[in-house]
Amino acid sequence: MVKAILGGLALVIVLALIYAATKPDTFRVERSISIKAPAEKIFPLINDFHRWEQWSPWEKVDPALKRTYSGADSGVGAAYAWFGNKEIGQGRMEIIESTPPARLLIKIDFLAPFEAHNTVEFTLTRQGDSTVLSHAMFGPSPYLAKLMGLVFSMDKMVGDKFEEGLGSLKAIAEAQ
Repeated sequence: MVKAILGGLALVIVLALIYAATKPDTFRVERSISIKAPAEKIFPLINDFHRWEQWSPWEKVDPALKRTYSGADSGVGAAYAWFGNKEIGQGRMEIIESTPPARLLIKIDFLAPFEAHNTVEFTLTRQGDSTVLSHAMFGPSPYLAKLMGLVFSMDKMVGDKFEEGLGSLKAIAEAQ
């Protein structure tokens, strides 16, 4: 009986490992919101890391978060590093493309609690008297991430924070 249970458990583990290997080698998480403001009012809020404290939900996770800024004040070359508690970890972002007021591309390197190197993209598209702001993160999905994805939904974890941040950006931009 014990052998049958252990054999069944081993089979489930092997099938899970094989299933994880079939997952895509890349990921993309994206959320969008419509904001009743021109892109020219929204873009400065994302193009300057000094302004992220106003709207980024990650800034609120650790009140003792340590931040350092380097490079340009905003736009290409602007960099932001953080060091926080277990939830927020440690990492660095750098703006690698800034096309006002339509697109922003950021290289993001997570150093702790796990290492990952991804890209963050903001796009702003005029739609009538509003702007559709999209926030995306994409990058490689190594085998360990695929395995973790069987239990944790990165789309939900990161996507919920994107929605919260986009909501804050909407409130700020529409109040200006």
